[in-house]
Amino acid sequence: MRLFDVLAVLIGFAALFSWLNDRYLKLPNAIGLMLIALVFSLVLLLPFPFARELEQEVQRMLASIDFSEALLQGMLGFLLFAGALHVDLRELARHKWAIAILASASVVGATVVIGCASWLLFFALGLDVPFIYCMLLGALISPTDPVAVLGILKKAKAPKSLETKITGESLFNDGVAVVVFMLLAGLAAGETAPAPGSALLLFATEIFGGLAFGFVIGWIALYMIGKTANYQVEIMVTLALAMSGYAIAEHAHVSAPIAIVVAGLMVGSRGRATALTEATRYRLDDFWELVDEILNAVLFVIIGLEVLAITMTGTFILAGLVAIPLVLVARLVSVGLPFHLLRRHRHFEPGFLSILTWGGLRGGISVALALSLPEDGPRDLILTVTYIVVVFSVLVQGLTLGPLVRTIAARSERAKSPRAARSIDAASGAGRSSA
Repeated sequence: MRLFDVLAVLIGFAALFSWLNDRYLKLPNAIGLMLIALVFSLVLLLPFPFARELEQEVQRMLASIDFSEALLQGMLGFLLFAGALHVDLRELARHKWAIAILASASVVGATVVIGCASWLLFFALGLDVPFIYCMLLGALISPTDPVAVLGILKKAKAPKSLETKITGESLFNDGVAVVVFMLLAGLAAGETAPAPGSALLLFATEIFGGLAFGFVIGWIALYMIGKTANYQVEIMVTLALAMSGYAIAEHAHVSAPIAIVVAGLMVGSRGRATALTEATRYRLDDFWELVDEILNAVLFVIIGLEVLAITMTGTFILAGLVAIPLVLVARLVSVGLPFHLLRRHRHFEPGFLSILTWGGLRGGISVALALSLPEDGPRDLILTVTYIVVVFSVLVQGLTLGPLVRTIAARSERAKSPRAARSIDAASGAGRSSA
């Protein structure tokens, strides 16, 4: 299929499914789109008239899309920039150590826990999977989806500090997870294993290089924006920042996702305070909100349709279902240990660990990394397991995260009320005694 035909079909599906969700389901847009696309895909598998022909056309369309390249070398830069643009940099700086540890140590920890647990799981199911591929599964399933999480937390009216910590972790852990995945993918491809010191240096170069590069291109963009009052030019500069900055970072061998997040934070926070006029702020927000909505709609439609391109067997499906609690436990362990160390020195909101664990939604980046694996390995198994975990996290965790946040907030308020009442009683009692 021609590129224009593919885009036309995807935008058509996204518009139709968005309308159906807005009109009938009333779910968060990403969740509703994925659910409708998934149901549509499953309906095509039923023996209805013309269903087989339509299924083959959709499969041909999916086969013409390199989803891994489309997301990792195309959509991801725009999505991360749009997400970072609305995060308060000053608020993020207040929680920088918590976010840095959660976005790095928790990703590495989750990779190890999921890798070891999945190796035992596959062995128990009689599946011969090399350990390095189990570690790759751990790396690709560790990053959380900042887009879905941010939308749900805003709708649930979560405390600002809680929203900042979880969103900051989600924005930065994508870059860390991609670096870990690429290191492991090199080992799986038979490349010479780097010495521990060399691997650590490469990891640090990618991460800190991404931070430094993002700061430089963000500063350049701010300078250019501050020297013009033309909002079309200013929006064009931010568009080039997200696209060209991402491409240059990849060629410079630094973490492109982290660079774009840093650049987006600088434009979104410092740009609003110093460079952007009020009229430009509104237009810039509207533009990137629209870009974000369109790309997310297309992304979650592709994820929902991708079930037609996955080779599933009973054993593979069973492995995916068992992997769901394993991934949740790994998430709890990997964020729980840093949380208990940090809570001695920093204040955390009530229920923070529960929300952080259950709010670890997986998304398109996990599916894209799984699709990038070579076909001569256990790609179909890892892709099936990844897909099942992603579907569960988006549909089940995504739909219940908002109620969980509201329940914890209500419980916290009820716990405060008796204490406040006791304080008032004690004060009035002391007043009567003095009288």
